[in-house]
Amino acid sequence: MAVPKRRHSNARTNSRRANHDKKEPRHLTYCAQCSSAVPPHTVCPKCGHYMGRKVVDIDS
Repeated sequence: MAVPKRRHSNARTNSRRANHDKKEPRHLTYCAQCSSAVPPHTVCPKCGHYMGRKVVDIDS
């Protein structure tokens, strides 16, 4: 098995580790009924539709 010849500097080590904590913006899709932004695979909180069907009654 290969063994490193020289020690990695702190800057190299920290820059490698920095990529593990990156945050990505939350993915959003748009509701087919009311066109509001909704996370995927989630019932729309405004109209109560999911996959083209009325799932939850929303009292407005």
